Amino acid sequence: MALGGGTWQTQNKVLPGYYVNFSSVPRASATLSDRGYAAAPFELNWGPEEQVFPVTSGDMQKNSKTIFGYGYTDPALLPLREIFTHATTVYCYRLGKGAVKATNDLATAKYGGTRGNDIAITVAANVDEGSLWDVSTLVDGAVVDMQTVSKAADLVGNDWVDFKASGTLEATAGKPLEGGENASSINGESHQAFLDKIEPYSYNVLCCPTADPTTIKLYQQFTSRLRDEVGSKFQLVAWQPTSADYEGIIGVWNKVTHSSIADVPEHLLVYWLAGAEAGCAVNKSLTNFKYDGELTIDTNYTQAELEAALKAGKLLIHNVNGDPRILDDINTLLTLSDTKGEIFQSNQTMRVCDQIANDTAVLFATKYLGTVPNDASGRSSLWGDITKLIQDLNTIRAVQDFDPEIVTCEQGDAKNAVLCTVDGLNIVNAMAKLYMSVIIQ
Repeated sequence: MALGGGTWQTQNKVLPGYYVNFSSVPRASATLSDRGYAAAPFELNWGPEEQVFPVTSGDMQKNSKTIFGYGYTDPALLPLREIFTHATTVYCYRLGKGAVKATNDLATAKYGGTRGNDIAITVAANVDEGSLWDVSTLVDGAVVDMQTVSKAADLVGNDWVDFKASGTLEATAGKPLEGGENASSINGESHQAFLDKIEPYSYNVLCCPTADPTTIKLYQQFTSRLRDEVGSKFQLVAWQPTSADYEGIIGVWNKVTHSSIADVPEHLLVYWLAGAEAGCAVNKSLTNFKYDGELTIDTNYTQAELEAALKAGKLLIHNVNGDPRILDDINTLLTLSDTKGEIFQSNQTMRVCDQIANDTAVLFATKYLGTVPNDASGRSSLWGDITKLIQDLNTIRAVQDFDPEIVTCEQGDAKNAVLCTVDGLNIVNAMAKLYMSVIIQ
């Protein structure tokens, strides 16, 4: 007897038999996403050009030489050490293009740049088999790769060089690679190329590592466009953005030096602050947060200057009993309105707002978009997931006194539209001022 079988969509089968569907419960990120993600371009002597590559803090500590060409403690990696002080993942980008690869008759550097000139190739007869050669790749005189082959064509490229199959193997104490050069210039076009590449990525903070006012303006316009028109919620950290008046832009004003590294750009603090802002939890503030990087920070400000800076939307690090600490975790927003009050000047507020926006976007795209019917049941499910997100924020004290009844999900103007309103969310900020009265009897 023929029996029906397989899966079913509607209960319309003709043959008797067993029809079963197996599926998992729809999963979506109705939970708070992680923070700690930053995006930043760097002027490097090694690494890929014109591409974004993510690096975790673990990668930075363990594999910095392979990724960036230098050991973790090398002065060349100061900006990276600063941003990774608190960032967990950084979307890195090497500024500029056209770097020239160092080369010799046996190999060519993996990447263009002056770091390639520190590579050398040694060739020695194998002690056990006279017909074979030991070919070693050295960086700063240390062996990073060794292969035993009979001819050059058998050599396999490594993290540092690509070998030339046409090369001739003969004993040599060391053939340095030569001719490596960095990109000829780093300019506004270089930064524009970075912004074009980074636009599709999701991160908490974008770093603008320049003191050029025109380039800073470019980053400001990029940030406001993506926040307001595209819906990508992140904050920009820039150095002295004189024309900024926006909750998405944080302006740091301190100048810096370094005790042992010469010619450190005075704006280099942007890397540390970008990492700190990215790594700051959604329920925390950087107000009074201690600077713990390597730089020497100019904190020579009077009380009057500090007060004036706060009123001007300037984030400053000041001296507290010898410790450099963030005075107040604020952004550059100055122009207030009925719909955007002074609470939006707090970066802690912006972290909560951006968390809700980003997590809701992921939730909707993952679980609902094009999948769930826009009926009462579907909107009820969406309401439940959104209220859970906000309830999680309430649990960790990023918001307070949350009542799910302030959230509504209704039919929008179009058949496929949902209007979700959160009316009266109470965002928590960390304590910053203490007013105390002591009445003595």
